[in-house]
Amino acid sequence: MLSHLRDSFNSSFTDEKYSRLLKRMDALCGAHVEFRISETPVFLPTPLVERMERSGREIILQLVSDTVYLEKSARVIPKGFHVPRPSDHPLFAAVDFGIARDENGEYVPKLIELQGFPTMFVYQSVLSQQYKEIYDLPRRLTSYMGGLTTDGYLELLRASILGSHDPEEVVLMELDPMQQKTRVDFILTERTCGIHTVNIRDIVKKGTRLFRRENGSLLPIRRIYNRAIVDDLLKSGAPLPFRFDEELDVEWAGHPNWFYQISKFSIPFLDHPDVPRTSFLANMESYPEHLERWVLKPLFSFAGSGVKVGPTKDDIEAVPRSDRSNYVLQERVEYAGAVRSPNGPTMVEVRMMYVWSEDGPRAVNNLVRMGRGKMMGVDHNKNMPWVGSSAGFHIP
Repeated sequence: MLSHLRDSFNSSFTDEKYSRLLKRMDALCGAHVEFRISETPVFLPTPLVERMERSGREIILQLVSDTVYLEKSARVIPKGFHVPRPSDHPLFAAVDFGIARDENGEYVPKLIELQGFPTMFVYQSVLSQQYKEIYDLPRRLTSYMGGLTTDGYLELLRASILGSHDPEEVVLMELDPMQQKTRVDFILTERTCGIHTVNIRDIVKKGTRLFRRENGSLLPIRRIYNRAIVDDLLKSGAPLPFRFDEELDVEWAGHPNWFYQISKFSIPFLDHPDVPRTSFLANMESYPEHLERWVLKPLFSFAGSGVKVGPTKDDIEAVPRSDRSNYVLQERVEYAGAVRSPNGPTMVEVRMMYVWSEDGPRAVNNLVRMGRGKMMGVDHNKNMPWVGSSAGFHIP
């Protein structure tokens, strides 16, 4: 988007540099990165970054301050997964913006979705550093917000994940973590924070306390950095060693209830200029005339599962009446072809990443998806060059 940086990057790009980037990421992660990494970072205009930073914060604050909304959203937490002692705010949040153009041709952000759940916080820092190093990008460029450096960013993450606890007492919890594509972030988080990744299946419960196994011993778990998604737990049918809705002697680094309370369920309640029109399917007496301009989304799917861009009436009618409260119809964002690539204009989606601070949600970094397909997720842009996961840089 910053033409001079784009021109410089494209003219100096080589397949050898890109190959080096992929090999370096695999080596640093200690595992193969299974999702596609784009050949290029994205160069974002600073005013656009500032607007996304501000809009994401306003959207999160609007939700956490709305007591009526919070009461309604608490009802969508599945039975058995309403964790006691809810927190007043999410510790981590992510707000995804599609980059479009307004009537004047200026780049503008449009909300795609949001989540009160951790994302690839450590992995994204490593990816940004490697883009800068391997492509020899200008040192003044940064992916961080609010004056953070890499050291400051990672220290903030450590403090947020560990709280007041010794790293030996803190775990990253996921279902079958080493089988997940996101395991590269788990590995890097372990190294950065000194914590252990545990499979939720392997946790041991004694009374109200939880333990992990190590070398034949049971070691106490005092705090959980939760990366387990309830929908995955339910689909797997895995017997769990504890109930989420029981009183446990454990802290949560990111209270699990926020996965549901800041989510696609939130979007119809939002009143913000950067939020497209969105309605619950159950509340719609008739459908918009031009359905090709809309997107049908299940509320609690992950990684774009079940989303239909430009749905037909048959697609909508196929949703059972009893399940329509779990779907939204959202006005489609017309992504701009914001990045010039050798394969044509490429669309961009920016995830603004927040950590709750004393002053509320603080934007700390970003994650970028690039694509030329109907959807932006890495699973929907396979076998295409110059698309995939990336990082956004701006001049602070």
